[in-house]
Amino acid sequence: MSSNKNYSAIPVNEDQPADSTSSVPKSRAKKHLITGVIVCIASAILISSGVALLSRGDKVAPKRNVVMMISDGFGPASETFARQYHQWREDLAPKSVMLPLDEIHVGHSRTQSSSSLVTDSAAGATAFACGLKSYNGAIGVTPTGEPCGTVLESAKHHRGMLTGLVVTSRITHATPASFNAHVTFRDYENDIAEQQIGHTPLGRSVDLMFGGGSCEFLSNATEGSCRGDQRDLFDEAKADFGWTVKRTRQEFDAIRPEDPSLPLMAIFTPQEMTAKALSILSKASKDSDTGFFLMIEGSRIDMAAHSNDPATHVHEILEYQQTAELVKAFVRNNPDTVMISTSDHETGGLTVGRQVGEDYPEYKWNPEVISQVRNSSEVLAGMWNKATESKTATEEYLKTVIIGDGLGVVDPTSDEIKRVMEWDPTKKTVEVLITYLSDIVSRRALIGVILRGSHENTEIGDFIVDYLGLDLKDITNRLTSNSGISSFAKPLDEDYASKISHHQRHHD
Repeated sequence: MSSNKNYSAIPVNEDQPADSTSSVPKSRAKKHLITGVIVCIASAILISSGVALLSRGDKVAPKRNVVMMISDGFGPASETFARQYHQWREDLAPKSVMLPLDEIHVGHSRTQSSSSLVTDSAAGATAFACGLKSYNGAIGVTPTGEPCGTVLESAKHHRGMLTGLVVTSRITHATPASFNAHVTFRDYENDIAEQQIGHTPLGRSVDLMFGGGSCEFLSNATEGSCRGDQRDLFDEAKADFGWTVKRTRQEFDAIRPEDPSLPLMAIFTPQEMTAKALSILSKASKDSDTGFFLMIEGSRIDMAAHSNDPATHVHEILEYQQTAELVKAFVRNNPDTVMISTSDHETGGLTVGRQVGEDYPEYKWNPEVISQVRNSSEVLAGMWNKATESKTATEEYLKTVIIGDGLGVVDPTSDEIKRVMEWDPTKKTVEVLITYLSDIVSRRALIGVILRGSHENTEIGDFIVDYLGLDLKDITNRLTSNSGISSFAKPLDEDYASKISHHQRHHD
């Protein structure tokens, strides 16, 4: 089995299987960093009336849809950054600039986990999914490592609703996994994949999964696999749980929303995923008494922030904003639908107006620098790494192709050239190289990424429970009472006390 995990999203050729192109291996030792987190809800009136309907004691909740959008690693400074870049690019007056989420912004959420004042994506998503605080790294489990029932599982097994996950990362990543898997640590992605197709005490809980990460499903006898065994989960999904699996762009485009074959899995990430998912789920639930629950994640907002890559970060944000506009239009045409858009945390400590020298700073940043970037620092670092391995990493290639063509920078300093030229893959990771390239852009744009780090986030899960009339306690009981639970959720690797922050230990 290859040790380099390939999480490339979109096939280069239409018939090429997803995840077969090369990409930069991503470190899984991640530190997620936060500030205040924006929460956006489609209509405060709709939500208040929905809660009022349930408070009347209706035994059967009415047919409803919930679209839960999560902008991973997206804090208030990033919102300002994207808005101002859009204003500059479109030559708009400040009063004329409203991004789709600005129009429905109602507040923020508090995001600390049970183990730290600074949450990660796993604990953040578990708070949304289970309505409880857990430790950093927890996927759908309590602070003691026991599985907790999620809103997606209850929507499926109590209400008979259709359910879906749409993400721009691998489908086994922390956020989507927390809605339909239960493991004690986020890196157990082999186990997460097994649970996502249906190997749980509940059986299959998801009807539609669009995302990346084929390597977690492929046998380790297959090139590009990152499983530790020879199980082919695509075959198991089809044979044991009736999944329809699409693995090329051509197959995805051929899916007919008016006649979907559910459950449906497309493990790669074209931009049209959300539109197709909404169309499939709305049509499939049209004649039923129940609606659907769909979770959508803008995953790579966070990944670009981890790379300190401002250009990729802003374009991922604007893509998410376009998706939000699409969902808002769906809500307007389907009045029994609630849209929630929230961030799990902020990543990177982004600031606009960076001070790059010792002189008194200018109060400005330079969007034109961002507009010249043609590729992400992650891709460019991969290109430089390959050139290093093949002994073709010349200074001319660096200045012309990587920095000039890729970053749009024509005046790299000698120190910037030296730092990249002296990068040694045997001493420093590719992730370090990514930050070197990102900083070349950030310094000129005067964008800072400093790597440090209302409603509780658990209340979002509570609202979904109330709105749909769910029962997470019963789901939890079904998960934990199963005799095979020991093989379903691995025990914690360390004493739980070591996962509790000093603050929590003295204040709970």
